[in-house]
Amino acid sequence: MKVLLLNGSPHTEGCTNRALQEIIKELHKEGIETELMQVGIHTIRGCKGCGMCRKNKLGKCIFGDDPVNVAIAKMEECDGLIVGSPVHYAGAAGDITSFLDRMFYASKGFPYKPGAAIVSCRRAGSTAALEQLNKYFMMNNMPLVPSAYWNMVHGNTPEEVEQDKEGLMVMRTVGRNMAWMLKSIEAGKAAGLTLPPDEGKIRTNFIRKIEPEQKNFAPYFTSYNKVNKAYQDED
Repeated sequence: MKVLLLNGSPHTEGCTNRALQEIIKELHKEGIETELMQVGIHTIRGCKGCGMCRKNKLGKCIFGDDPVNVAIAKMEECDGLIVGSPVHYAGAAGDITSFLDRMFYASKGFPYKPGAAIVSCRRAGSTAALEQLNKYFMMNNMPLVPSAYWNMVHGNTPEEVEQDKEGLMVMRTVGRNMAWMLKSIEAGKAAGLTLPPDEGKIRTNFIRKIEPEQKNFAPYFTSYNKVNKAYQDED
């Protein structure tokens, strides 16, 4: 069994890495292989919504000049995924956000492979960033790996993270729980337990064609766009 870990920080030896290393140690104790990819050191394109990954049924992003497709290929062989990011403006770092957007959209996700997100921050904004990252798993049938508290560490340097004893305990718990979930899934497969049936996605848009008997409010809305000369500077 193997877990892929993504470090979304531009600092390869920073606070996020310190948290991920605590998880890696626990996974190795449990006999789980790991591979750490440094995502934050690259310039990652955002998704352009071109749809070529779906149209051509590529199973990968049409942009091949960054490691997104490498991670997709690795996840075909890995059994679990852990994503780490620093907190930037109460959200995940920009590069890891762009990375995950394309990784999940082009690959259609990694159903029934456990996922966990961890964040590092100096002081605040961590729960918002954690919620953002967890949604990638929740939208793709990936079981969330729990811990003993929010999956975060605090500190401005790795040395300060060392002082966050509770945060490091939470990271170790993530590692042990990931290993337990992977082993439980493996045991279930060995016992003949199959995955839940997939009925296929149903996509429903909220915008509907206006029926003839419905009132068209467009004239009322366009009136708000008219310029009121009373608020304009004189030439």
